[in-house]
Amino acid sequence: MLRHIDLATLSPAERSALTTRSAVPDPSVREAAADICEQIRTGGDQALDELSARFGGGRPGGARVSAGELRSALDSVAPDVRAALEMAVANVEAYHRAQLPGVLTVETRPGVTVERRWSALTRVGCYVPGGKAAYPSSLIMTAVPARVAGVDEIVVATPAAPDGTLDQTLLAAAALVGVTEVYAMGGAQAVAALAYGTGTIPRVQKIVGPGNAWVTAAKLHVYGTCAIDLPAGPSEVLVIADSTADPHLVAIDLLCQAEHGPDSPALLVTTDPNLLLEVEGALADLLPGLQRSEILAKALADHGLAIVARDLATAVEFANQYAPEHVTVLTDDATTVADQVTGAGSVYVGEWSPESAGDYATGANHVLPTGGLAAACGPLSVEDFGSWRQIQTLTQEGLTALSPTITTLAAAEGLTAHGLACTMRFERNNR
Repeated sequence: MLRHIDLATLSPAERSALTTRSAVPDPSVREAAADICEQIRTGGDQALDELSARFGGGRPGGARVSAGELRSALDSVAPDVRAALEMAVANVEAYHRAQLPGVLTVETRPGVTVERRWSALTRVGCYVPGGKAAYPSSLIMTAVPARVAGVDEIVVATPAAPDGTLDQTLLAAAALVGVTEVYAMGGAQAVAALAYGTGTIPRVQKIVGPGNAWVTAAKLHVYGTCAIDLPAGPSEVLVIADSTADPHLVAIDLLCQAEHGPDSPALLVTTDPNLLLEVEGALADLLPGLQRSEILAKALADHGLAIVARDLATAVEFANQYAPEHVTVLTDDATTVADQVTGAGSVYVGEWSPESAGDYATGANHVLPTGGLAAACGPLSVEDFGSWRQIQTLTQEGLTALSPTITTLAAAEGLTAHGLACTMRFERNNR
């Protein structure tokens, strides 16, 4: 069920090939998505209607979901579902409120003050996957941080099901968190509509949220016209385990993320070769009882790896090189091992920390870097819904102190106006 690899047998080139991948879709998808985006940019609402009819995601009667539909969904949602949504929202809000940036003020020299100040964006687009499956949790993970940040207009794009309906729990979540606008549209055309505007849909400043390869390709195409969070590939998981790990917990943590799709990588890195066989047996036990067993079986067959490392240090080193979206640590001293993991979107420590807790309920964000980007990028955060600026204030005393540095470096670079912008102030003041 899982392809077995011993790290000790791999050459540096083979190991590099195993860890090197990308969240960026292949060129053919990017080219096709770019064409869709350009159709939206030039054709607006008419192009959106035509592309939604061709590719799906829209619904009869227009894309905009009314405020009445949102209120009705919230009023009719089952009490236990509403309670779960409210708990998730409260925890996400608590964690993200603690991230709100403050003002940093530094006096680099007497009379020279530099501030770093952050402010929220005014209009943000949240892409929430939908269609065949709905993800109200992804709506919460994108819209709640935007609300905490102070974004005025929070716009959600989510594809309708093939029959034109929208998931009522997702709409209830939108009403609960105070989403401003919801549009039934999906894929590359939805991203382009948010980025360029269509006539009836005003453009946004930034697009965030997970999606398939077409969504990712479209986000990359519109970047420059519109800001994005990051490109995201298939969901992925890596479990670090030793001989003390329960094989069924290892197996279910692999399956937990692999059920997102048949292209989701699931890796076990262990110091105990015997654990590999035990986990294989646990996977065989668990698979038949799971709703998406066919998708899971394909994900494990095509993208599942069971890797033997000579020790935990080697296992962690490999995990950091692979830099997956999720890392679960199931070892004797899980906290110590987890502290050494630097390449991951989210880390889950010990047997009481399932990945599903982070996906739904802890308050951490589940919009995470994939495809190796976790080595340099982090989870979606409050800061992603605003922008930073530097504010520089100099007194005459401060500019006097800096004048030799300014004029000397300006002359060295041949930028005479730069130097004059400094010296002219003193000349004018002496008149």
